Amino acid sequence: MYRFLHCCLVSMMLCISAASHALTNEQALGIVVGDTDARLKILNLALQEADDKTAIFLKALAGDAVKATDKQVWVIDNGQAKDPVSGAVSSLPDDAQDVVSNNRMRGEIDAAIAALQLLSPDDAVRTKAAKALIKEPDAEKLPLLERALAIEKIQTIREMLKLAKAAIAISSPDASIRLQAAAELALSQTPETQLLLNQQLSSETDAAVQTQIKNSLKEIASALRWGEKLGALFAGISLGSILLLVALGLAITYGLMGVINMAHGELMMVGAYAAYAVQVMFRQYWPAHFDAYLFVAIPVSFLSAALVGALMERLVLKHLYGRPLETLLATWGISLILMQTVRTIFGAQNVAVENPAWMSGGIQVLANLTLPWNRLLIILFAVVVLMATALLISQTRLGLFVRGVTQNRPIASCMGINTARIDTYAFALGSGIAGLAGCALSQIGNVGPDLGQGYIVDAFMVVVLGGVGQLAGTVYAALGLGILNKLLEGWTGAVLAKIAVLVFIIIFIQKRPQGLFAMKGRSAEA
Repeated sequence: MYRFLHCCLVSMMLCISAASHALTNEQALGIVVGDTDARLKILNLALQEADDKTAIFLKALAGDAVKATDKQVWVIDNGQAKDPVSGAVSSLPDDAQDVVSNNRMRGEIDAAIAALQLLSPDDAVRTKAAKALIKEPDAEKLPLLERALAIEKIQTIREMLKLAKAAIAISSPDASIRLQAAAELALSQTPETQLLLNQQLSSETDAAVQTQIKNSLKEIASALRWGEKLGALFAGISLGSILLLVALGLAITYGLMGVINMAHGELMMVGAYAAYAVQVMFRQYWPAHFDAYLFVAIPVSFLSAALVGALMERLVLKHLYGRPLETLLATWGISLILMQTVRTIFGAQNVAVENPAWMSGGIQVLANLTLPWNRLLIILFAVVVLMATALLISQTRLGLFVRGVTQNRPIASCMGINTARIDTYAFALGSGIAGLAGCALSQIGNVGPDLGQGYIVDAFMVVVLGGVGQLAGTVYAALGLGILNKLLEGWTGAVLAKIAVLVFIIIFIQKRPQGLFAMKGRSAEA
């Protein structure tokens, strides 16, 4: 209570006085010598009129680059001992010792460095510092906060500084100040502010302040619920885009060709490991261009999986067309071979594929809703792959041949189409798309020999639910199952949500065996 009043008084004095005091030798010495309480007291006094020298000194102190005697302090910079105030280089005496700081002192130094960022010329740095003070309010930083507020020109940052000030004022001994602070904090609709108000509510004695805190908590909870709902929707779309990528290749190999490919997941795994291999090569041979490795990994993943798929079709599957049970058993055996091959080459442990720098971070939409760049770009990638596949099937000569062979193989053969070659091309295409799915999955998780096992069942459910051979149905089914799964997870948990989705699909297929989109015309009668 008294500390808060003291900080408020100091803050008022700072606003009245225009005098500026830079870091002094006495302050520098007091910050590094003595017991922790005394050091912290001088640290907070130094922060009241901190300048660039104060920031540099504190950063050196945090980096264990400060030495001191009982009378003098030096900052070690590139092997030279410098005075923290004048910057003059001097010789370091033999009795100079490293400055030792306990965890409490280190935490306060870090907090002081963060608070000094309120005075940074960079708008983004000041915004980040203001958010940090709202998250962890500290009455000792109030003078510095007042100083930053007095010179801040950008309105959005000023509003955040006012919220940070309100977060400190909520613990004021004056009930009227707490009442105003509780009302202002309703504007900061973040989980951290919600926690702060709940903590104050548990110890609040004034009835009017209690009522205002409860009203503010209701506003914050309402805003956070929207963030949670939109977050669940985005997670569903993100999962749906991944399921779409996984199922798109299967929609060709199973939906169009009728091959029950149990090795589809392992073709995804091949694509993911291809992306990992490209990453390793870039890190070893072209580290300066590492952020561009994904542009090479995408075609390499496609071609690697397509080549494996073409070999599967030529060596095994071409002898099993029209015998679905045997293709199921054969491809299951191939999946085991592929997994063991990967374990032999790369090892049984998972490997990490690093995101390029431009895929890191995300877009802050709401206080509790951040859209990661890697997820957003995977959604965009899925849309691009879908459009390219649809155009290939509907607008190209290869697509015409694939559709012709699928609908009536004997007539297509009579028209001069090499059906065996078309089968290989189509299966390679479906396998290559599975490789693209593996490349995308490598950007959101680790890559391992069992990568495809977790998606093969979901992929078949998407294809069957959407309608065999229907790309449009695959899109609707993938997005629908993704969103439904994430919405149910919020109510029932992940395991029960999976069970509920499976039950829904079983009931749906019982009522509509042809799926969402049934084939029309002669192909439906074949």
